[in-house]
Amino acid sequence: MSSSSSLPVAAVCQMTATPDKEANFSTCTRLVEQAREGGACMVFLPEGFDYIGSNREETLQLSESLDGDIISRYSHLARKLDVWLSLGGFHERGHDWKTDRRIYNSHIILNGQGELVSVYRKAHLFDVELTSKGVSLKESAFTVPGPRLVAPVQTPIGKVGLGVCYDLRFPELSSALRRHGAEILTYPSAFTVATGTAHWEVLLRARAIETQCFVLAAAQVGAHHAKRTSYGHALAVDPWGEVTGDCGGSDEGLTLVQIDLQRLRDVRRDMPVQQHRRDQDFYCSLD
Repeated sequence: MSSSSSLPVAAVCQMTATPDKEANFSTCTRLVEQAREGGACMVFLPEGFDYIGSNREETLQLSESLDGDIISRYSHLARKLDVWLSLGGFHERGHDWKTDRRIYNSHIILNGQGELVSVYRKAHLFDVELTSKGVSLKESAFTVPGPRLVAPVQTPIGKVGLGVCYDLRFPELSSALRRHGAEILTYPSAFTVATGTAHWEVLLRARAIETQCFVLAAAQVGAHHAKRTSYGHALAVDPWGEVTGDCGGSDEGLTLVQIDLQRLRDVRRDMPVQQHRRDQDFYCSLD
């Protein structure tokens, strides 16, 4: 085993975003600084870290482009603290913003120099009516689905595969990222309380177990405004499916986790699931 002192540390954060972008930036800055003090070399912030709007108009109004103020502030923060950032769901003005006023839900990776290394635009949009649970959200009303997966990114903690929130329910995405070398899967989220209570932990652990990857899932928690509350429980899971960090269901904060890639290699060596997987044609043989 590697000596634990030399293992890279990731910070998985939890916050309560509101429509107030300034307040959200202060919260995230505080979390990133705290993570850095705790030895983290990469910090994971949740979907909607920039803001969570109280209606469609406000959500669109507050959005920015990648070269706008918010991302340049985070870029400066990353550079100042020499820390990698996973910004888990930025409201990015779409390519045809002027004509269609639609946005992407973009997971952005910045390196320790503050450079933009990767952008994954969320592919699966949350359009759900759970009448019995009082959940009704239609993300596609203002969001464009991303066109493609992006290759896992080499970072100081390992190769990071990018997802966002609802993507968690689609194992095809995680298995594709795993095939392309992912060691860590990420699902920054703003899960509803109803779906989170039922499915959050079990899905994250399942993704970790079936891909034999670490899974890091930053989360929103608590009431964002009168109409929306999130489940919390920002989670870290190891490649055996064990939960190694949980931020709980009520407060902002973070959990620090060591990423032991030797542990990952041991798990994969002892049960070589990837080698046992049949080729793609086999799984389509019923079509």
